[in-house]
Amino acid sequence: MTKHIYLSFILLFSFAFSFAQTPTAILSERDRARFVDEVLEDRFQNLLPTLMRREGIDMWVIISREYNEDPVLKTMLPANWLSARRRTIMVFFDNGKDVERLAIARYDVGNLLKGEWNIDVRPNQWDALIDIIQKRNPKKIGLNFSEHYAHADGLTFTEQKEFTAKLPADLQKRLVSAERLAVGWLETRTEKEMAVYPLICRLSHQIVQEGLSEKVIQPGITTTDDVVWWYRQRVTELGLDTWFHPTVDIQRADDAKFDHLRTFAKRPSGEVIMPGDLLHVDFGITYLRLNTDQQQHAYVLRPGETEVPAAIREAFRQGNRLQDILTERFQTGKSGNQILREALEQAGKEGIRGTIYTHPIGSHGHAAGPTIGMWDQQKGVPGSGDYPLFPNTAYSIELNAAVDVPEWRKTIRIMLEEDGAFDGKSFRYIDGRQTEIYTIPRTLGYVK
Repeated sequence: MTKHIYLSFILLFSFAFSFAQTPTAILSERDRARFVDEVLEDRFQNLLPTLMRREGIDMWVIISREYNEDPVLKTMLPANWLSARRRTIMVFFDNGKDVERLAIARYDVGNLLKGEWNIDVRPNQWDALIDIIQKRNPKKIGLNFSEHYAHADGLTFTEQKEFTAKLPADLQKRLVSAERLAVGWLETRTEKEMAVYPLICRLSHQIVQEGLSEKVIQPGITTTDDVVWWYRQRVTELGLDTWFHPTVDIQRADDAKFDHLRTFAKRPSGEVIMPGDLLHVDFGITYLRLNTDQQQHAYVLRPGETEVPAAIREAFRQGNRLQDILTERFQTGKSGNQILREALEQAGKEGIRGTIYTHPIGSHGHAAGPTIGMWDQQKGVPGSGDYPLFPNTAYSIELNAAVDVPEWRKTIRIMLEEDGAFDGKSFRYIDGRQTEIYTIPRTLGYVK
């Protein structure tokens, strides 16, 4: 482990300890950059060759222009490159011993890719790229075009047209989609990434729990919009980012009926939170180039209440059981559609009315990899649902269980989402999961 990585890990673990009191000990921008670059170098050295050989592609060409970056290229840029520069072309070539990393650009891409374009020799950038390809004579040239994954479809029409116009006919026959290579790069989490992911998920959990507390919510006064914008402001204050706008929803004992996912009979967005409400939040952050996506619940105690009503606790138990049913079926090689089908069949046998819409997470929030249902596609998702489960991948276990609550004379939905990892043998939650509904004011512990 290099000195920089060692320093970063010490800082991160110190942060985890101190955060139990207040979420302030977050890495400086400089230390974040060091950590990001060290992780990226490790991915290039140890992960990329394995993936290229697995997919049988010996040359991967990624072409992107400033302000219209390929999603894969963005994950390969060093921390001090916030975008491509003019046209940036990356070439990875497996020569049988190692993978060359070349940039057909005016300069090196940080310390990660060596610049291979001598403008004095070849003023045209495409000519420089063709020369690199011809000298290495690859068997297959992977390009980022894909029908099923936007993440792997970053080659634009113009770039494809200009590139192929320059490429000799014999080399054009070697062009293939790099879809599975791109997805593999994006979905695979390395040992170094998984060492810090629990801390990122914990940070996200603690922000969620802080928002679902009396510190933020005053029943009868605070609105759902107030809580949403508190989350946005909190993320900004902490120097973090979020990849989507949070949502805060209410279910309560009234005549409103559940319409569809996250839509409660056209309720106003700024609804006042009242005693007896069941709150649901959907929230995520981006930190150290990794994302979280979490949904949790809190119940606002009525006067005289000291715990969540039994019927709602039972509903939550069914939500947890649906999570177990799903993750128990994770197995290397199974497709997302197969896992979805098996899980829904078992849920039906147990009398659980479940809807499953689980997705990979990591470099993106809704990330590349096997899609395990969508809320409106419970019979399978063509394309991304056919993709198989691989080891060392991460998922947001997102689903809901519909449960009747007799006291409310209605059906509620326990909508859960927690981030977890699959190592090829077993599944685990990266920072645990919610197993009891929080109360406002807080009378129960934060059980994971």
